[in-house]
Amino acid sequence: QRRDVVFLLDGSDGTRSGFPAMKDFVLRVMEKLNVAEDKDRVSVVQFSRDPETHFYLNTYTRKDDIVDTVSVLRHKGGRPLNTGAALQYVRDNVFTASSGSRRLEGVPQILILLSGARSFDNVDVPASALKDLGVLIFTIGSRGSDSRELQKISHEPKYALSVSDFTELPNVQVAACQHCRGFEFDISRKDVVFLLDGSDGTRNGFPAMLDFVQKVVEKLNVEENRDRVSVVQYKPEAHFYLNTYTTKESVLNTVRGLRHRGGRPLNTGAALQYVRDNVFTASSGSRRLEGVPQLLILLSGGRSFDNIDMPASSLKELGVLTFAVGSRGSDSRELQKISYDPSSALSVTDFANLPTVQEQLFSRINTVREETKTVSPTQIGKTNRVLIHVTQSFTGLIFFKAVPNSPWYIEKSRNENVCSMQIMVM
Repeated sequence: QRRDVVFLLDGSDGTRSGFPAMKDFVLRVMEKLNVAEDKDRVSVVQFSRDPETHFYLNTYTRKDDIVDTVSVLRHKGGRPLNTGAALQYVRDNVFTASSGSRRLEGVPQILILLSGARSFDNVDVPASALKDLGVLIFTIGSRGSDSRELQKISHEPKYALSVSDFTELPNVQVAACQHCRGFEFDISRKDVVFLLDGSDGTRNGFPAMLDFVQKVVEKLNVEENRDRVSVVQYKPEAHFYLNTYTTKESVLNTVRGLRHRGGRPLNTGAALQYVRDNVFTASSGSRRLEGVPQLLILLSGGRSFDNIDMPASSLKELGVLTFAVGSRGSDSRELQKISYDPSSALSVTDFANLPTVQEQLFSRINTVREETKTVSPTQIGKTNRVLIHVTQSFTGLIFFKAVPNSPWYIEKSRNENVCSMQIMVM
């Protein structure tokens, strides 16, 4: 198991007497971690008016070095207390690859905030930005802090703890460690979205696409609290979202009845942006913020008319793991750009040959399930590994196509239940 843990400590004037207790708390939590380059990584940041990084996630690889550094930390002092600026700082400067964050490798990102007062600046936007990045936040406040403010900052209100004084931090240490363990990812759940090329060029191959989707769904455990599936055909039309269906039967019945949309040109870039903005969202059943893997399976039969670079990057930044399959008419380099990594882009001469890719896909999935224990909401696969996660409550299928001079067309399935499927390349 691996985690990236960042401690954000209130070093303002009001916490001078409580600072030794804060350091002791950090050391106690540290004892529960398995610090190593390939295991748990730790960073400590202190803030008052401005934030100050004592060490980054990639500064130390031994627990003894961290303990030695934390033991001699000095209280920063200063006012006012700008918690909002500190949150934005750790987002932009600590939870980054250059500072040792392994967010893009699927390692859980955890922030532990200790605060002794209400923030002078606004915390709403920075807190949301961290959550959007997939950082799991829990807070501990003393008597002078604002409990509502800390609840806003936390991943969930229940992750906001309080003590009357920092000397009582040992009383919440057990709860804090339990929360950290609770952030571990459960690979028994996945949100899986199928994005299908519904342009004129795929009319003959469309039945084979539907058969492929059905075979993959058969391997999923579709339920509200397990695997969820969505299907989209583009010009994007969401046939059903991740929270439309909660049973495998409902998903399969809908997929069997799907019709090819047709149209041109093929705007894959717009389709990718559409699923990012409209399908991988909480309102559509995505459980990204709960740490559930977000998987996108793209089936394409041609080269995109529009640009795919920015939409593909935005999906990766969101933590979506994309797996692309192209037929003879597709652009292999384009599919490699869209996929999490080039090895996640597969090709077939014709969609009738999709079953051959299906076996390769399942092989990768099995490899990941054997080697992966926990992942974060933003987990992104590594080379030669693929993780597929599906739950019954979220099912959806997306097909994409473009129609000249037409806006994106969205059509909901008649069925009320949708299953969503998600693939992670690791």
